Amino acid sequence: MSTTPVLELRDVSKAFGAVIALRSGTIAVDSGSIHALVGENGAGKSTLVKIVAGLYQRDGGTLRLRGEDVDFSSTAQSKAAGVAVIYQEPTLFPDLSVTENIFMGRQPTGRLGRIDRKAMRHEVERLFTRLGVVIDPDRPAEGLSIADQQVIEIAKAVSLDASLLIMDEPTAALSGVEVERLFTIARSLRDEGRALIFISHRFDEVFALCDTITVMRDGAYIATSSIAGTSVDRIVRQMVGREVTELFPKQDTTAGAPLLEVEGLTSPGVFHDISFTVRAGEIVALAGLVGAGRSEVARAVFGVDHYRDGTVRVNGRTIARGRPAEAMRAGLALVPEDRRKQGLVVESSVGNNITLAIRHQLSRLGLLTVGMQNRAAREWASRLEVKSYALDTVAATLSGGNQQKVVLAKWLATEPKVLIIDEPTRGIDVGTKAEVHRLLSQLAADGKGILMISSELPEVLGMADRILVMREGRLTAEIPRSEASSENVMLAATHASEQLS
Repeated sequence: MSTTPVLELRDVSKAFGAVIALRSGTIAVDSGSIHALVGENGAGKSTLVKIVAGLYQRDGGTLRLRGEDVDFSSTAQSKAAGVAVIYQEPTLFPDLSVTENIFMGRQPTGRLGRIDRKAMRHEVERLFTRLGVVIDPDRPAEGLSIADQQVIEIAKAVSLDASLLIMDEPTAALSGVEVERLFTIARSLRDEGRALIFISHRFDEVFALCDTITVMRDGAYIATSSIAGTSVDRIVRQMVGREVTELFPKQDTTAGAPLLEVEGLTSPGVFHDISFTVRAGEIVALAGLVGAGRSEVARAVFGVDHYRDGTVRVNGRTIARGRPAEAMRAGLALVPEDRRKQGLVVESSVGNNITLAIRHQLSRLGLLTVGMQNRAAREWASRLEVKSYALDTVAATLSGGNQQKVVLAKWLATEPKVLIIDEPTRGIDVGTKAEVHRLLSQLAADGKGILMISSELPEVLGMADRILVMREGRLTAEIPRSEASSENVMLAATHASEQLS
């Protein structure tokens, strides 16, 4: 095996005007290895990846691929050199089929130069068989779950036969079974002699999959260690520059009056007979596997999705179905799972996004100035530690975790009675996770009701006063905090158990 790294960056820098995004990006990735790249949101990981992918050109430092100096001026050049990147957010064309998305820009041709659709479909079927998934190659990408979109992005990267595969939070929306499939594929690619970079905030995944780990902080290289020679505590200290003493700072509260009451909510083929209550001062978790119907229930409660039967009441007031504006006036807020498509105006500023839902409250005589808007936005941007140098920063340029915090800030600015939050720490680093958990706990202590949807069992067990478990569109268990364990939550999520009465 060659001793020359497949990828080597030394002291690579990148600035956008006065903003320094990358000070000293340094990493060396060997063939036949899986190399973790970790750091808090804003540490410079995404900027480094985009330089390797050809989206950005470096300002300084050294970039080598297989021992040769390179300077990609486009993504096409990077791909041609054998680099494939799977980004955190899917980038599919919704109107094209799954097959067309995988082969976009490189369709095989047959006689007379016509696109060979049969060959394309055959290759996609082979890829999905290798990945162990069942997705119709001919269906449009629009409407696919985030999990399925991620699988398609992975299939696209595998089909490129790249020598360097960079995976940026690829498991964020995948179930445990899908994660294991991905890990099996990643290990097989490593065993073939390829180099992989794995970016994740989930340390259990990093330590289960990777051979080596590089830590970044504030745009700079901090350290590289073998996985066998380090620990989670050491990595966290290197990432945040301080001790994170408590990841789940749950305050003890006494549940008060019902704030959100859901009775008999039914949408045929999606969920059936969903009934539950969220009281003042408590965090209720909605747990289950990807595809169980949790997000669909949340969207129906808020009025984004229609449902056939059932009743939703907020503070005793019945909310008409399909009326998000009425739900908001009653005191509901929804932080969605897919922040880019459902929670952000990505081409608008941070300040605009945070104040989007409260503009009518801020305006005076129909006028809203930038100063008025920024004063209102600054408080929540500060409380959530949004790493943005100015409120006029375009939201699209923020890291995934910071985008999530902007969406959360937008809805908290409405001062809701009940906060429905779907995957609250998806794509957020460990330091900020603790801050978000502390904020949710404080909101509950202040008398608000929290309905939290999470695929992370430690988060569910660490933060919830009660756990509602869904399986195939039905509630299968309600477990109080004192009785909750990984075993009984997963049992209810994966096996038919006694239905709730």
